[in-house]
Amino acid sequence: MTIPSHCLYSFRRCPYAMRARLGILFAGLQVELREVILKNKPAQMLAISPKGTVPVLQLADGAVIEESRDIMVWALEQQDPQGLLDATILPQANDLIEQNDNEFKYWLDRYKYADRHVEMTQEEYRQRGEAFLQVLEALLEKSAYLLGEAPSIADIGIMPFVRQFAHVDRDVFSQLPYPNLQRWLQHWLEHPLFLQTMVKLPVWQEGDDGVVFPSGS
Repeated sequence: MTIPSHCLYSFRRCPYAMRARLGILFAGLQVELREVILKNKPAQMLAISPKGTVPVLQLADGAVIEESRDIMVWALEQQDPQGLLDATILPQANDLIEQNDNEFKYWLDRYKYADRHVEMTQEEYRQRGEAFLQVLEALLEKSAYLLGEAPSIADIGIMPFVRQFAHVDRDVFSQLPYPNLQRWLQHWLEHPLFLQTMVKLPVWQEGDDGVVFPSGS
């Protein structure tokens, strides 16, 4: 087995790491994937990225990419067979991801961990987060994906966070008045590349053999 020369530190359930893995899969690339436990971060990861968050991608030349959004872009700039970086919609995609990362994620964290943020009720946090869901619902009324009839970087950059929002209380999410968003999310949850993204891997420790991601492609 030949281990790829790029190395990705990841955590399966982290939405940021999910979208980095999706970017790599859509680009058709392979990396060595090191699954970490955030409570016990490996020294090798901290040595290249002291901030200690995932994902972190170390390239073959030693360069380090520390932000999931930048990892997606890097991967798709290598090769982009499905046109996720379509220049005609890229400004809109960037605006949506920016809103997701800065506004929606703020309310998502408080909705998910309402017991830690007692300033408002969980329902109030959910309602604040729904402002972004309403934006997405309006877009999905017009097309199968957020910015057209084909997926873009906006879809893979945002979907893991909508998934996390939905999983806080799946019964509540299923009753919200966003049929197009619910359809879109279900499509992604069943997408072969997302299923590949979520394959469970053993936790990496120093001295372990490398794990190729994706395997066998």
